[in-house]
Amino acid sequence: MRFCLPAILPSGLLSLFFAAQLHAFDLHQMDQTAKGFPNIKTVQIAHQGKLVWSKAYNGANLDAVTNIKSVSKSVMSAIVGMAIVRGVIESVEQPIYPLLIDQLPAEPDARLKQITIGHLLSMQSGLERTSGRNYGRWVTSDNWVKAALSRPFDEKVGGKMLYSTGNTHLLSAIVMKQSGEHTYRLANKWFQGSGIKIQSWETDPQGIPMGGNQVGMTPASLLAFGELYRRGGISESDERYISEEWIEESWTPRTQSRFHRGKYGYGWFMQTFGGVQGYYGWGYGGQMIYVLPEVELTIAITSDEKLPSGRTGYRDLLHQMVSRDVVPIFQ
Repeated sequence: MRFCLPAILPSGLLSLFFAAQLHAFDLHQMDQTAKGFPNIKTVQIAHQGKLVWSKAYNGANLDAVTNIKSVSKSVMSAIVGMAIVRGVIESVEQPIYPLLIDQLPAEPDARLKQITIGHLLSMQSGLERTSGRNYGRWVTSDNWVKAALSRPFDEKVGGKMLYSTGNTHLLSAIVMKQSGEHTYRLANKWFQGSGIKIQSWETDPQGIPMGGNQVGMTPASLLAFGELYRRGGISESDERYISEEWIEESWTPRTQSRFHRGKYGYGWFMQTFGGVQGYYGWGYGGQMIYVLPEVELTIAITSDEKLPSGRTGYRDLLHQMVSRDVVPIFQ
């Protein structure tokens, strides 16, 4: 699916187009709230599969490619789900030890044999985090896969959530090794025709795309990704891309972040917004994709990727805007 405004309309008619949308769905308050955020770039909203809001703020370009940061983890989860359907990966119960045996440390910890694909997806590998204060040291290492697998265990396998980009990077390495194809190209091949396209993806020194970060997408592509999940894995043209079972598995709470109240499944956080159950991907700086199937609503937000959004409270302000200024309009 591709969401776009009628590009052939002259500016006067384009203004009338938006006026009609605002008349149908009064998003004026949301617009005012968004204008108050100096770091927000774009907001796009789809309701019942139709684009009802698409606007750039603070001089941003609606068509520009944005680094979606850790929303990449939600994308990586989708790729794993598609890989399982195609037999590239057996299941979420498959141990990763035999798949990455050539990347293990010289004296591997026996607990590495317990880690499964599912543990990586839900951030429950137990390995010390490669995110946060450990991120810089990890991405300057010579081999990101080996470095992630060489971390000490800070938690038991399957225990508390330890948010770590290294976990999803291992998933990218596994998909690439098992398929024999570059994760970047494979993803675009599998998403072809859905409106979702990865424009850029940073790789590690071995050429493996970074499984949980640094994916470049346009806002429209990010919205299409959320819409695909809202539709249960089926595109607007009724072509299936992701199994309904995988979406259900991904949206099943398995753990909870210690940094905020959001529960976590396979690459997705979940909580209620305006009293409605929602599922969201969150990236550094305020890159957000919200999916609320109950009200047939999808919201994509991009922001300045250089500024933090967690400890500054910006992420929570975006949640508040969605809960207060968007969701009630569609209930």
